[in-house]
Amino acid sequence: MEKTKKSRFSNLPGLMENVEGDRVIWMIALTLIMLSIIAISSSTSLLALANRTTREAIIQKHLIVAILGTLCIVGIYNIKNIKVLELAAKFGFLLSFALLAYLDLHIKLPHVKAEYINQAWRTINIFGLQLHVFEVVKVAMVMYIAWAVNAYKEDSEGKQAFSLVYKFKNVKFLSWFTTDMGKKWFYLYIPMGIITVMILGGSMSSALFIGGLMFVTIVIGGIKVRELIPVFLGAVGLLGLCIGIHFASGGKYFDHVGSAVKRVGRSPEQELVEAVGTPQFDVVLGRTQQPLGAKLAASEGNLFLGKGPGRSTQKYVVPVIFADYTFAFIIEEYGLLGALLIIILYAALLARGSIVARNCEDNFAKSAIAGLVILISGQALMHMLVNVDIGPLTGQTLPMISDGKTSFLCFSIAFGIILSISRGAKRRVEKETEEKAPIIETDDEVRESLNDLDLI
Repeated sequence: MEKTKKSRFSNLPGLMENVEGDRVIWMIALTLIMLSIIAISSSTSLLALANRTTREAIIQKHLIVAILGTLCIVGIYNIKNIKVLELAAKFGFLLSFALLAYLDLHIKLPHVKAEYINQAWRTINIFGLQLHVFEVVKVAMVMYIAWAVNAYKEDSEGKQAFSLVYKFKNVKFLSWFTTDMGKKWFYLYIPMGIITVMILGGSMSSALFIGGLMFVTIVIGGIKVRELIPVFLGAVGLLGLCIGIHFASGGKYFDHVGSAVKRVGRSPEQELVEAVGTPQFDVVLGRTQQPLGAKLAASEGNLFLGKGPGRSTQKYVVPVIFADYTFAFIIEEYGLLGALLIIILYAALLARGSIVARNCEDNFAKSAIAGLVILISGQALMHMLVNVDIGPLTGQTLPMISDGKTSFLCFSIAFGIILSISRGAKRRVEKETEEKAPIIETDDEVRESLNDLDLI
């Protein structure tokens, strides 16, 4: 019986050895999922009161989302043919455009309705389930840009990956798109501009973040930076034009731009002080209550262990502490050690992702891995900076930890793609890791070395 038990438990350490994807990224993803369950189980007291439900019911719902997210990771991870991911990525722009158009046109069909939430059009209600469009667009556009950059390189090599533009060859005013520069504009720069402008009406921070993310993905994909300078200047001019249209129309168009501009250079404390004695005081107080409460939560956490699990007081003050201010909540309850754990996880993902990307032979795989890793770690950094009162409010969640069904599932898909692509790079990554690892000799090797030196 003892031998049987031993043989069963001896197989446990070997489970991760059989995993074909990057094991470090696997552990990061699973750790983030577990941390999300812990954080949400403790931070949703106010949400339960507002929705007239219990924390247990909220936890059960999040557990379902966590299970679905894990299934997404495992399912996509098991896609062994990278061409399947590449084919799906090809339609990323069309998916993003369709969702954003539905949102921007405020279409409301019986069971599929665009919704106005938090002073902006952000979600589509599909049979009672909220789809946060910007979260889908982040992943979809990173994948599309990765496909487009790779297709451009293949097209330059004579493989004619851009089949659509060749139909313009005989159309005089469209024939320019068959040139080298025309292909870049048709498949890269124009789609980037369209998506960024379409997002701008609902969230300026999301538009800037996703736009910047697409630029970074293009550079990683191999497009020269000097070629992107005119495109960047054009993007800045386009942003200025949208801001000008907002103010010229008296706030009728791009209404979210105005609130974003007002936040720059003004702290919540300044806004509140300026509003004292004015009719807008109650409105400003409601708007600044969350960032001020989050700042207080971050400052109240003890240096090392914080207040302890379940002892947060600001979770009763900040309405969305479980979403936009998760990092501040973690600092309050778990202190500096909890904050460092979160930072280390995202930093490790960035470091490991860079190794995997560097060892990808396929340009699409390299661009997709790099873009998705920067998306996850970059959004985490933005969230953390806002939570510790560095930078203007953005409303970005903490990836894979904050509450949010669409966000959680989209980032799960991103992790699944990263792990699926990492299969092909695994052997090269392991070889690189072994080369950088310190040399550890066994006792027999040490004894042989000493014999050779006549020391024993």
